[in-house]
Amino acid sequence: MTATTAIRWLAAPSSEAWLQQALDHPDDVLVDHAHCERKAAGAALQLLFRYPSAEDLALVLGPLIREEMEHFERVVALLQRRRIPLRPLPAPPYGARLAAEVRRQEPQRQLDSFLVAGLIEARSHERLGLLARHSRDPELRQLWSDLLASEARHFGVYWLLAEGRWPRSQLSERLEQLAAVEAAVLADLWPQPRIHS
Repeated sequence: MTATTAIRWLAAPSSEAWLQQALDHPDDVLVDHAHCERKAAGAALQLLFRYPSAEDLALVLGPLIREEMEHFERVVALLQRRRIPLRPLPAPPYGARLAAEVRRQEPQRQLDSFLVAGLIEARSHERLGLLARHSRDPELRQLWSDLLASEARHFGVYWLLAEGRWPRSQLSERLEQLAAVEAAVLADLWPQPRIHS
């Protein structure tokens, strides 16, 4: 079993330890992923409210928000069929640590917001791919496989939004900085299984 999957945005692949932890606790990962889908929709919606005059954001992020919510509903329906409660989970430092890297002055704030959202989607894509290949549960393998293409498309959406506003050299430099932080956060495995831990 290998946990190496090359994703262009990411500075480092997920560890074998993360994959084993996730495979050993599929119910927890499923609950966490429901929360991830809801948070992803909320993050995109927040961008629409923060930049209400950016028409391209409305056109691009509106469908993304709907898709994230459809995924949330699908995961919640599966949880209900399995009689697994959608309970709150203690959050690992991942999201807060990346949010702390977002600069507060515009236009840097917008750039960092796009790149951080894209990094989170890229990590989701990588990890759902690992779960789709290695899960011991056929129904979960199918779920992760079905969600995989959307995650890839979502991190592409954020890259294209950034690319339409900043030079490629500036994007690449900032992405490299943020990706290094993201990889460093994941280097210390959270003791409880999460999609981003």
